[in-house]
Amino acid sequence: MNSVFSAIGSFVDCDVKSLLLFIAVFLITADYIKNRRQASFPPGPWAWPIVGNIFTVDHRRTHESLTQLAEKYGDVYSLRMGQEWVVVLNRYEVLKEALVNQGDSVADRPVLPLLDRTIHGLGVIFSNGNIWKQQRRFALSTLKYFGFGKKSLEPVILDEFTFCAKHFSSFEGKPFDPQKVISNMVSNVICSLVFGHRFEYTDERFMRLIRWFEQSLQFEVSLWAQLYNSFPRLVNPLPGPHNTHIRIANATKDFIREELEEHKKNWDPSDPRDYIDCYLKEIQMCKGQADSTFDEENLIICVWDLFVAGSETTSTTLRWALLYMAKYPEIQAKVQDEIDRVIGQSRQPSMDDRAKLPYTDAVIHECMRMGNIAPLGLPHITIRDMQLCGYTVPKGVVVVPNLTSVLVDKNEWATPLTFNPGHFLNEEGKFVKPTAFIPFSAGKRLCLGETLAKMELFLFFTSFMQRFTFCMPPGVKPMMEPRFGITLAPHPYKICATSR
Repeated sequence: MNSVFSAIGSFVDCDVKSLLLFIAVFLITADYIKNRRQASFPPGPWAWPIVGNIFTVDHRRTHESLTQLAEKYGDVYSLRMGQEWVVVLNRYEVLKEALVNQGDSVADRPVLPLLDRTIHGLGVIFSNGNIWKQQRRFALSTLKYFGFGKKSLEPVILDEFTFCAKHFSSFEGKPFDPQKVISNMVSNVICSLVFGHRFEYTDERFMRLIRWFEQSLQFEVSLWAQLYNSFPRLVNPLPGPHNTHIRIANATKDFIREELEEHKKNWDPSDPRDYIDCYLKEIQMCKGQADSTFDEENLIICVWDLFVAGSETTSTTLRWALLYMAKYPEIQAKVQDEIDRVIGQSRQPSMDDRAKLPYTDAVIHECMRMGNIAPLGLPHITIRDMQLCGYTVPKGVVVVPNLTSVLVDKNEWATPLTFNPGHFLNEEGKFVKPTAFIPFSAGKRLCLGETLAKMELFLFFTSFMQRFTFCMPPGVKPMMEPRFGITLAPHPYKICATSR
């Protein structure tokens, strides 16, 4: 009898193994048939079954990994992230052809499950269609009304610098970490436009908000985030950092909602003070219109987007700029000499000085190029089939513009991996901007905060150089290895600021 049960057990065990083997072979075969590259589709590395190329890319330095793959597979190549195809674009000519010449074909953003959990297709950065058109048009016109990129913003920026300079001076040349105060300084400029007021650097709620933005941008390009976006139904129920990310996002929206409620208490439609007031007026005016996308939930997400577009990239660039000045004191000295000749020490800089400070302007642009703040830009998705460099990119494919490949292209820059302000100067020493300088991307989805960022970078950097000389603490060498995220930021560092 025992031998009978043993035989039955062996048969069942063998049958289960066969079934599991059949299922595995079936799934792998089905995955291959479903996801195999068509002959006209861009080439790329071999993809693992189910997960694709998720583990092919080094998510700690994705921009470098994608640039290296271009050397093997060409300027237009493909990756499979889970069940989704991604086409990576490299070099200026390719990006221009896709984003500018055929910009209508890639005008949308992909729906990323992790991001969609918090923004629900709203806002101005990751929205599409009518929502995006209405919100972007409104944001640009409203911020322009309040001096977005205009001379009237100068006092706001320069006044904010005085608070920052006071903080820097308090260390009396001793080492300190400039990250928090620079983030607060830049964020307060967008606060004045959006909320109508600034926050003290000691305001714990404000400091917490800045930390939340930094953590979110860091997490959204992590391997875990990629796994979530590729397999949301599988990963969502699991414990993990995505739950922390969602809690932070909800807390950020609550912060903005509190500001909104304060505005509504003494809101006067005839006298708008800031972006929120104008948005509330737009909600009122568009009430009852079937195609209107203006409501309070969209307002909250738009404010969130404006913070990201108007603060994180600029503050990160300024931190890189101080680090480069400490690394290259001879360049810092040349900038200060030029500022002393043109502006002196008796007044603050002005945007009118920019044309008279070509070397300073060149250094700022080289900081942006080498800092490479948004190394992969933001993803697009094709809304129709697109012909690109002899390949067919079908509708519904995610497109990643690899800005890194442009900003360090040896065919575009004389010394692509070396800090060299000469990249932006002609033989007469006048400022020139090469066409391949596209740190804000290009086309219809060009960064919303570009104009403000350029203004802030010039005024803040010139003010820093006018007031201080920067160097590393004794015996410390600057660490130039970046920390990868949606923005490419320097690792935390300490610096010495000596008043001039």
